Amino acid sequence: MEPGDIIYEGKAKTLYEHPEDENLAVMEFRDDITAYNMQKVDTVEGKGVYNCLISAKLFEVLEEAGLPTHYEELLDERRMIVKRLDMFPLEVIVRNIATGSLVERLPFEEGQELEPPIVEFCYKSDEYGDPLVNRDHIKALGLAEDTEVDVMKELALRVNEILSEFLKDHDIILVDFKLEFGKTKDGEIVIADEISPDTCRFWDAETGQSLDKDIFRKDEGDVLAGYREAAERILRDDEEKAAMLPRE
Repeated sequence: MEPGDIIYEGKAKTLYEHPEDENLAVMEFRDDITAYNMQKVDTVEGKGVYNCLISAKLFEVLEEAGLPTHYEELLDERRMIVKRLDMFPLEVIVRNIATGSLVERLPFEEGQELEPPIVEFCYKSDEYGDPLVNRDHIKALGLAEDTEVDVMKELALRVNEILSEFLKDHDIILVDFKLEFGKTKDGEIVIADEISPDTCRFWDAETGQSLDKDIFRKDEGDVLAGYREAAERILRDDEEKAAMLPRE
């Protein structure tokens, strides 16, 4: 399928018009990798393939559990068809274990389990550095209605329950993750963007080793090897997608 014009080009993905249906779009996963609000940038050949296949699988897991997502189908190892949405300029973060910016901002201990999980909202803005916002900020800025915030939080917590169990069965701890949401033309709020090592912290269940973008952030070694390991575990029961993984 040849996609149409570019709708949006982000840090690591490009969204194209669907050639036949104005309600759909084609999402392509690129090999670009960034950290610290674009202060660290590189290209890692093959990264986009791992993120695309992992995202497709995890969206399918959520759909099977009855959660609404923008995912329609996988086109190839780098592209998927998604619903075209009106996106909320928000990021919703769910944290199960204290690490990263949380321990820098608040007196949590590194590795501390969080029960119940912490849910945070950020204003998606490169200009302002994706700052944390609360309900009052969201309402005053007109980013979402209170009822829409409730839906996003409820969905994010359900995603956490479903994916934590799924990943546990694949020897991965879901430490934390970031979601984005959008509305369909019918007004339904659905889970959008991607769910991958770019947007989640995946830790090896036995060693605690990172299998995500922290490897790049912290210069801890071969980031592609971490993504590959995560993909192989997540796709080990999905022969069709596993067959699409790059050969070493």
